Amino acid sequence: MWLVGAGICLGLHFTLWIASLHYTSVASASVLVTIHPVILIIAESLLFKRSFRPLVWIGVLVAFGGSAFLGIADKTLAEQFPNALLGNSLAFSAAIIFVIYFLIGRKIRQHTEWIDYVFHVYFYAAITCVILSFIWIGGMPVVTASSIVVGLALAVGPTILGHGSMNYAVKYVSPTLLSTLILSEAVFAAIAAYFIFDEIPSLLSIIAMITIICGVSLTWSKRLKKQNK
Repeated sequence: MWLVGAGICLGLHFTLWIASLHYTSVASASVLVTIHPVILIIAESLLFKRSFRPLVWIGVLVAFGGSAFLGIADKTLAEQFPNALLGNSLAFSAAIIFVIYFLIGRKIRQHTEWIDYVFHVYFYAAITCVILSFIWIGGMPVVTASSIVVGLALAVGPTILGHGSMNYAVKYVSPTLLSTLILSEAVFAAIAAYFIFDEIPSLLSIIAMITIICGVSLTWSKRLKKQNK
C-alpha cells in the first residue's frame, strides 16, 4: 500500500507541475516546484519533532515570502500569462505532493531494493497520469509521433535518470538535504526557457525568484540539531 501511495503521489506531482506550465512561465513553475525542501523542514518539524536552527526558520520565512511576492510579481506578465496565479498554485501544489512522496519513499527505501521500489512506484505513477489525463481531456488523448518521442524522452531523462538517482540516494541521504540539490533545476530551466521559448521574466519576478532561492539555500546549513534527549 505504501508503494501504491508513493506512485499515486508521484503521478499527481508530475500531472500538477506539467499542467502548471500551461498557465505560467517555466521559470516561475520551476522555482515554485523546487520549494519542497522548505516544506520538508516544516513536515519534519511537525511530524518527527526534529529541531532546526533559527537560521533555517529564517530561510523558511524568506522562501515563503518570495513565493507570495512571485505570485504578485507575475501579474505584470498578464498579457503573456493571464492565468499565472493558477499556474503558480498548481506548481506549489506539486511541491507539496512531492514532499509526501519523498517521505513515503524514505520509509520504503529503508527495507526495499532500489529496482523493486522504482518499478512499482513508476508503474502506479504511470497509471495515475493516464487516468488524470483522461479526466483532464475528457476523452481519449490524441497520440502523435512527436508526443511519443517527448514521452520517451521524459521517461528516460527526468524519470529514470533524474528521479531514479534520487530514489537510489534517499536510502543513504537525508531527504531534506537531498531535495535541496534539486534547486539547481530552476536555474537551468529558466535559462533553457529563455533560449527555447523566449520567456523573459519581469524584473519583479526575477527578484522574487532570487528571494526564494536564497531562502531555500539557507536551509542547507547544518540545520538539523541533535535530537532532544
